[in-house]
Amino acid sequence: MIKLTTPISDEEIRALKAGDTVLLSGVIVTGRDTAHKFLIEHFIKNSVSAEEKPFHDELKRLFDGGVIYHCGPVVKKNDDGSWTFVAAGPTTSIREEVYQADVIRYFNLKGVIGKGGMKERTLQACVQQPAVYFHAIGGAASLIARSVKEVLAVHKLEFGVPEAMWVIRVEDFPVVVTMDSHGTSIHDTVEAQSKEKLAKLLA
Repeated sequence: MIKLTTPISDEEIRALKAGDTVLLSGVIVTGRDTAHKFLIEHFIKNSVSAEEKPFHDELKRLFDGGVIYHCGPVVKKNDDGSWTFVAAGPTTSIREEVYQADVIRYFNLKGVIGKGGMKERTLQACVQQPAVYFHAIGGAASLIARSVKEVLAVHKLEFGVPEAMWVIRVEDFPVVVTMDSHGTSIHDTVEAQSKEKLAKLLA
């Protein structure tokens, strides 16, 4: 089991191989469809407005060597105004394929957490950056929430709780590297093997 803490260095990323199991600690940020679309439209493809610059600069700091988590959490607001994650399962990542490579490069991300894997454009960004895709366990939302030790901030709550960008501190968050910085994707391998077996069955 490999232990990593954000921010993660290029050397640590390059040392990872598809199939490695990792316990991730440190600060990570959640982001789903609405968040990715916002990042592209407001920061990456267009000039940053004066109104959004503080948020932009904060994300540049958080994401530099950091990790984004495809997650729509279930949260509870405490009496003191703080938040607690009740469930924190991964969201299917493929919906972010159209955005992810640009987000990885612009913000110097080193990791993406989700489920189901991603495709060639994201894989190439992982090779070039370098970065990796961490697969989290689907169906284990309550278990994963135990790894979330603190909610540090929430941005864009107007998007709704699942789509907001939650800044969280995690300890020993269990993930598996399924797309590495050397161009290996377990998801592609499984898909190819499945197609081969299906063709034999149908022959």
